[in-house]
Amino acid sequence: MHTRQREFERIRGVLADAEEPLTAREILALLDDEEIDSTHRVATVLGRWARRGEVEVITDNPYRYRLNT
Repeated sequence: MHTRQREFERIRGVLADAEEPLTAREILALLDDEEIDSTHRVATVLGRWARRGEVEVITDNPYRYRLNT
């Protein structure tokens, strides 16, 4: 599995367990992953998957993310 896919799968696991949209900071705090070590990385991964329609980006301040089901 490619690194980007693995990163998304880990982040998706956090979002799938969430009851409400989360910020990149909240996602990072819930991740137990040394490879994803910044909120910028979380946002970058989710931004890519948002273009594919799998993630919704709520352009609030700060941005929040949730899975499109």
